[in-house]
Amino acid sequence: MIFKIFKKELKETLRDKRTMIMMVVIPMLVFPLLINVVTSISGSFEDSAEEKKIKIGIIGDTSDYLAQKLYDIPSSFGPKELVAYAGDSSQMLNDYRNEKLDILLFYEPNIQKKLDANEKAIVKWTLDKTKIGNQGRAKSYMQIIEAEARFLRYDALGIDEEALKPFEVIYENSASEQQMIGELAGGFLPYIFIAFGFMGCMYPAIDLFTGEKERGTIETLLSTPVHRWKILVGKMLVIILSGLMAAFSALLGLFLSIQYLDMVPDVKLIEVISTILTPTFIIKLFFLLLPLTIFFAGVMVPVSVYTKTFKEAQSIIAPMNIVVILPAMVGLFPGIELNIATACVPILNIVLTTKSLIAGNVDYLLFALSFAVMLILAGVAVLFSFRQFGKESNILS
Repeated sequence: MIFKIFKKELKETLRDKRTMIMMVVIPMLVFPLLINVVTSISGSFEDSAEEKKIKIGIIGDTSDYLAQKLYDIPSSFGPKELVAYAGDSSQMLNDYRNEKLDILLFYEPNIQKKLDANEKAIVKWTLDKTKIGNQGRAKSYMQIIEAEARFLRYDALGIDEEALKPFEVIYENSASEQQMIGELAGGFLPYIFIAFGFMGCMYPAIDLFTGEKERGTIETLLSTPVHRWKILVGKMLVIILSGLMAAFSALLGLFLSIQYLDMVPDVKLIEVISTILTPTFIIKLFFLLLPLTIFFAGVMVPVSVYTKTFKEAQSIIAPMNIVVILPAMVGLFPGIELNIATACVPILNIVLTTKSLIAGNVDYLLFALSFAVMLILAGVAVLFSFRQFGKESNILS
């Protein structure tokens, strides 16, 4: 009988276009759209920063030592234009404030003499660090000029530059590519799965209880010779399935973006992500999301049973998303790792365990603890749902 109720409610849920959009369409599109937007914006910013002609204001003449060295730098390091101001710093500063100049370069008038005398010369760059590319361009220009000046000074003093380096330091990254991805994206991906899991549960939960109360069909269903707990289980199974479908639709969208839509330009990154998205990973992720979606269903059902209208239920359940998001966001913070304490924190434990799964360094004792904590919490929520669904005052209100 539970299966018959489940089948009936599932058919009705799948007929609802709004629910299907929230369960499948939006979750599946979020990663392709997100990856496309991020790569497009970052690519356009990088291209514009590289191609942009930087206007550099200087006090003095373009024949000065530093100005000449800037002119000698190849345009492959970025196009530039030097604008000289003959001792009028106020005009140069005014042009800079009016954004007629991108960077200001200040240096001592006798800079050539100081360098010839092996003295230290002061050079100051004034720039807006919020403007993409300006700081990087100024640093690259100065590194080239400084490297040449240092070479000439060492040569004049008869010093071997290599002899001044006591160590040849090598920094080796012991973390694998998978661990790097797990650290960088491991907190963000579970956040997406959890958010869509919540949204996937919300609309079916409201429609199957509050919606039926509005339509007057819940009384007809309860008048049948079927135990009330079986009706509740059948309906909750649909809600849980909807949440899992939404979460895994997001995962499917990520897979399609990488494998078939060519949205990730880095081939090595594609290979690493492909090794992560294995059937084993999906099964483990399922066992993490299952008690979570049961918990979501157990929390939403009492609200849906109690409320009288669809809008009322939506206005109560929708803000609950904030309560879900807050612990999930903690998993994005650096230094927050999976341990016995964090494995006992609901939702955060799912985020951190999923992060460990993606990085490939999961501790299965902590995995089991996270699963057990969420399962206990889900059980409590389901029992509360049974209690609320059993009250005639809630159903017939």
